[in-house]
Amino acid sequence: MEKQRAILLHEQDDVATALTALARGESLTVCGSERRVDVVLADDVPFAHKFALRPLAQGDPVRKYGLPIGRALADIQPGQWVHVHNCRSERFGHRHQLYGVNA
Repeated sequence: MEKQRAILLHEQDDVATALTALARGESLTVCGSERRVDVVLADDVPFAHKFALRPLAQGDPVRKYGLPIGRALADIQPGQWVHVHNCRSERFGHRHQLYGVNA
């Protein structure tokens, strides 16, 4: 059985998290209990960083843990590394009003 290289934390997430450093061009499958996504990485993705599982348009919310964690600063394609260069954190933004202060 192949070692899991990325994790989907919530079925509705737009991103997966790398469980090891991943290289551009790698093909992997990310599975949840009800969802399976095949993706080819467009960028190197450092350990514990995120990569997109679906296309995100500029301004779209980026979901992790089933909640918005930020907004796309530019269009993001599946397999692209998602970090501060293309995602603005909303750690202290509107999500607290929508989901509660513990979100």
